[in-house]
Amino acid sequence: MDDSLQLQPGSSSPLGAHWDGKGINFALAAPSAQSVTLCLFDEVGLEEKVRLPMPSVEDGVWSGYLPDASPGLVYAYRVSGEYAPEKGLRYNANKVLLDPYARQVIGHYDGQDAFSGESEIDTAVFALKGKVVHEIYDWENVVSPRIPTAQTVLYELHPKGFTKLHPDVPENIRGTYAALAEPAVLDYLEKLGVTTVELLPVFSKTNEARLTRMGLVNYWGYNTIGFFAPENAYWSGRPGTTPMSELKDAIKALHRRRIEVILDVVYNHTAEGDERGPTLSYRGIDNAMYYHLLSDDPARYENWSGCGNCLNLGHPRVLQMVMDSLRYWVEEFHIDGFRFDLAPILARDHIQYSINSGFFRAVAEDPVLTHVKLIAEPWDMGPDGYQLGNFPFGWLEWNDKYRDVMRSFWLHQGPSLGEFVRRFAGSADLFRHKERQPISSVNFITAHDGLTLMDLVSYNHKHNEANGENNRDGTDHNLSWNCGQEGEATLSEVILRRKKLRRALLATLLFSQGTPMLVAGDEFGHSQQGNNNPYCHDSELTWLDWEKADTPLQEFVASLIALRKRYPALRQSKWFTEDNMTFDNTDAVIRWLSPTGSEKMGSAWTDKSLFCMGMLIRTNNPPNTCLILLNASLHSIIFRLPPGRWKVQADSSDTFEVKSNLEFQVLLPGNSILLAVP
Repeated sequence: MDDSLQLQPGSSSPLGAHWDGKGINFALAAPSAQSVTLCLFDEVGLEEKVRLPMPSVEDGVWSGYLPDASPGLVYAYRVSGEYAPEKGLRYNANKVLLDPYARQVIGHYDGQDAFSGESEIDTAVFALKGKVVHEIYDWENVVSPRIPTAQTVLYELHPKGFTKLHPDVPENIRGTYAALAEPAVLDYLEKLGVTTVELLPVFSKTNEARLTRMGLVNYWGYNTIGFFAPENAYWSGRPGTTPMSELKDAIKALHRRRIEVILDVVYNHTAEGDERGPTLSYRGIDNAMYYHLLSDDPARYENWSGCGNCLNLGHPRVLQMVMDSLRYWVEEFHIDGFRFDLAPILARDHIQYSINSGFFRAVAEDPVLTHVKLIAEPWDMGPDGYQLGNFPFGWLEWNDKYRDVMRSFWLHQGPSLGEFVRRFAGSADLFRHKERQPISSVNFITAHDGLTLMDLVSYNHKHNEANGENNRDGTDHNLSWNCGQEGEATLSEVILRRKKLRRALLATLLFSQGTPMLVAGDEFGHSQQGNNNPYCHDSELTWLDWEKADTPLQEFVASLIALRKRYPALRQSKWFTEDNMTFDNTDAVIRWLSPTGSEKMGSAWTDKSLFCMGMLIRTNNPPNTCLILLNASLHSIIFRLPPGRWKVQADSSDTFEVKSNLEFQVLLPGNSILLAVP
């Protein structure tokens, strides 16, 4: 090893490794450590070249300055202290540790036993390391489109699976960040009309040892190890590019087309898992600081995430890391917002969820995060973990009650019309408080987690055998219907029924009040063969097959999004009044109609045998009128139209025709129709 190098006293701020033009400052928060050693490696991270004791410690932050060092340096840490799991202490100087603030991660974790905390095996050769990054990027004056939330149409996609099989993307960049900047991809998104893409996790991740042994991977990416580093697996590796530059190129290209980029982020847990998991970074730096430990057994972890551990945002240093990470992605990558996985965990300073938690206060007071979209997955596995509707003002929330009611309404004739209307109109029972608006509800029929839309109408049961858990994993609460034939359809009546129901569900989603979210591939019939938990499959099972795309369905969805944009009545920002007849403002009026044309619904709201109704929405500023008719029953129903010169704008069954001299119309089963007065 080279013993000629020496660290000078450094600065405790900012945390991480930063080049100032003359050298690099290293700073690591490890308040309970006895000593910290900086380890420098060769450019590929295999050979440990030198170990340098960190000379300074202030307020629990160890720091050192290396003169004449340059970006590209590969580094990691060894942290010494007591190994006493019963006290929550898991120090082991034989474990080389990744800097939590690393901007690029070098290496792969392959489930080696050497990463066990009690093992004396040195992990220098195969540990994860950081790479010092200092990149100048030209955004060419391209700025975020900042789409108003009321106009937002979310589109959830996997950064690899979306383009891996795209025939119009050059083969050498399919499945990478670079592919998202390709004209064919941008043209498709623009034509479809979505305003905001939501990328599944792009932070540096690892695979669980269990999956590695089974020959599987953590494809979805909800196993973060580095909160500041883009995942290398989505980088093309082309000369002259880096993971950072390629991701920025994609974001810039999307912004040029006025499409926002939201990141799905996982700050609730890390890839280190439970007490049996690997020591890769946080556990070896300061286990008791970074994680929630059981109060009566600090050797074990709280597991509100279901993934083995939970980050402790109740500690100021951990909260600081999360806030630094969020700001970094907004300032450095121009990200437009975040969807927070298992968000209640972030607001558990101790055990109980609190709307007054340090995390919520920090976000609300942060000037960088003021203008970005914040979306919560509002549940976790902790005490009182279901918090739908209980997030602060300004937050949006995934609304699974909307999902379940719409599935049940169209596929099982389950809920009453009153329950359907409650969800269709923005879920006032959940969100109409503390100045929140209907847009707070993120409405969805499907998400990455669960059946695709095609599978929702093709399978009665999940088919997760390929996951290696004997079909035990994944939810059994799917509310799906195979329409008469399990799996791929061969019967013409089954094919037609599935077509109608998919179109009806999509129309309902895009005509509902709230913020709609589509899943990439649902608009053209993507199937995962009934697997409702394909998180571990990086294969044709999960990649979108563009060659088999249902083009007419694609065009239908694009027309629905265009109608939502065209008619403000379909995206009101105000609540209905208590009598459900007018909006809170004076510019819009809504009428609920029975098939007879009556506005007196009465007992129909609670009658679970009725599944047909109309909604007449009129706005004065700007002036337009929409009539939405729905028939989820199993038989045709005659519907009396209100007076007006109606024109069909969308019909899920492709059978409806309005004649000017006709007062009555027949709604076939599976009908979802928008009629509009020009």
